[in-house]
Amino acid sequence: MKTNLKKLRKDKGLTQIALQMATGIEQALLSKFENGERVPPTETLMHLADFYNVSMDYIMCRTENPKINK
Repeated sequence: MKTNLKKLRKDKGLTQIALQMATGIEQALLSKFENGERVPPTETLMHLADFYNVSMDYIMCRTENPKINK
């Protein structure tokens, strides 16, 4: 999961601070999610999937296609 979260953020050209400002998710939590130290709760996963316009399955590395749910 951490790989896709960081990739999605970098692909949008965002810093963690910019992502925090756009989503309201604290930068410290975003860092922990991206480093694999914490797993985002379902509500946060849904929020990030909506923000990035990808599936939750893509964020969780269950599929390589960002638009397909398993």
